[in-house]
Amino acid sequence: MEALLHETIAAAASATGSGLRAVIRVSGPETKALLDDAFEPDRPEEWRACRSALRHSGSIRLPETPTPLPVHVLLWPNARSYTGQPAAEVHMVGSPPLVEAVLERLYLAGARPAQAGEFTLRAFLAGRIDLLQAEAVLGVIDAPDDAWLRTALAQLAGGVSGKLAEIHEQLLIDLADLEAGLDFVDEDIDFVSRTEFAARLAAAADFLARLLEQASGRWHAHAAPSVVIAGLPNAGKSTLFNLLIEDHAAIVTEYAGTTRDYLRAPCKVGRLAIELVDTAGREPIRNELHQAAQGASENALLSADLILWCTPSDASQSSRAEDERFFAMLREKRANCLRVATKADLAQDPDQSSFIAVSARNGTGIDALRTAIADRLLAAPAAGQELLGSTAARCRDSLRKALEAVERARALASQGAGDELIALEIREALEQTGRIAGRVYTDDLLDRIFSRFCIGK
Repeated sequence: MEALLHETIAAAASATGSGLRAVIRVSGPETKALLDDAFEPDRPEEWRACRSALRHSGSIRLPETPTPLPVHVLLWPNARSYTGQPAAEVHMVGSPPLVEAVLERLYLAGARPAQAGEFTLRAFLAGRIDLLQAEAVLGVIDAPDDAWLRTALAQLAGGVSGKLAEIHEQLLIDLADLEAGLDFVDEDIDFVSRTEFAARLAAAADFLARLLEQASGRWHAHAAPSVVIAGLPNAGKSTLFNLLIEDHAAIVTEYAGTTRDYLRAPCKVGRLAIELVDTAGREPIRNELHQAAQGASENALLSADLILWCTPSDASQSSRAEDERFFAMLREKRANCLRVATKADLAQDPDQSSFIAVSARNGTGIDALRTAIADRLLAAPAAGQELLGSTAARCRDSLRKALEAVERARALASQGAGDELIALEIREALEQTGRIAGRVYTDDLLDRIFSRFCIGK
C-alpha cells in the first residue's frame, strides 16, 4: 500500500446500508479547502476562524438536487486529529444514495477515494498509534464475542504497547550503560553493577516470556475456548451436552459407558462462543478400548479452558465418594472447574449449594449454567489476553527472538563475558521489540496488515 500523504482522501466510515446516521471521513492537507468548496456552514465566520476541533452545522449542495442536504461537520483543522493530519467527519442521514452523492461531491472538489485501512495507516505513520494499536482497531471491528472485544479494546488502549515501550526503553538504557563502559574501558568506572544489570534483564525476559506464552496459545486463532463436560459414567453428561447445544448429537441411554469417544460442537453462552466437548465417563481402566477412551478424555481435560464436572443428584454414597476422589484429582491440577448437579429433579440431598443444579426433564438451571460458564470464562486468565490473534501470529517470531537474545545477554553477563558481546545481544533484542511495535517495518508488512481493513477505517 502506497501512502500518498500529500493527497486528501475521503470514504464512508459507517457501515453500508440504511441507518439513522452515516459518517464520511476526510483526511489530508487540503481537508479545509476541500470542504470550503462543498460545505455551506450556518455560521460562516465561525467556520473561517476555526483553529481547533469543533462541530459545525450546515449543508452540502449536491449536483442536480434543488434542496441542500443538512449535515454536521466535525473539523480538525490542524494535525491533532486521529490521522495526524487536518481531518473532518461529515455526519448525515444514513441513506446510501445520499452518501454516494456526498462522496462524489467531495471527489469533484479534489478528494481521492481512500484505500482499505488508509486512515489507520496514516495514524500509524504519523505516530498517533503504534502497530499493535493499529491491529487492535481491526480487532474491535471483527470481534466475534465479548472476550475478544475486551482484548482488542485493551490492546487499542495501549496496555501492551506501554509495557513493551518500557522494556524497549530499559534495553536502550542497558545498551547505553554498556557502551559508556566500553568508552571508558581503561578507567575503573562501573556505570551499572552486574547484579542490577542482571535484574533488569530478568524483568525484560519475564515480560517477553509471558507475551510469548500468550502468543502461542490457542485463543489466538479466533479459537473458541474449550468447555469440557466430565464426570463418572452415567452422570448425565451427554444429556447436558445435548441441552447446551440444543441438538441431539450425543447418544443418550440409561447404560453407563455409552460415550466411548468425545464429541465436539460449537455453542453459544450469552455472547461468548465456545467449543463444548462431551467425554467418556471417568472410571478405572478395564480393557484396551476403555483405555483409549479414557486417554482421549484425559487429553480433552488437560486442554480445557473450563471443566463442567457432573455429579448426578441421585448418586449413591459409594458413587459420591468416587466422584469426590476424581474431582479432587482435578483440583490438584489447578483445573478451572464448575460443579454441576445433574438430574436435579431426582435430588436426594437438599444441600447442593456448591453445585449448579440442572434438570433435563424440566429445564431447571440451564440458563443459570450458561451464565456461570460465560462469567467463569470471562474472569479466567485466558480471557485476559493482552494480544489479539492477528497480532500474536505476526509477533510470535519476534517475541521468541527477543526473548532468546535477552536470555543470551543474561547468560553472558553471569559468565563475566565482555560488555561488547552482551551489547550485541541487546541490540538484537531491540531490533525485535522494534518490529513488534512497528518502530521497524517494511512495506510488505504494512500491506499485509492494513489491506485487511475495510474502506473508511
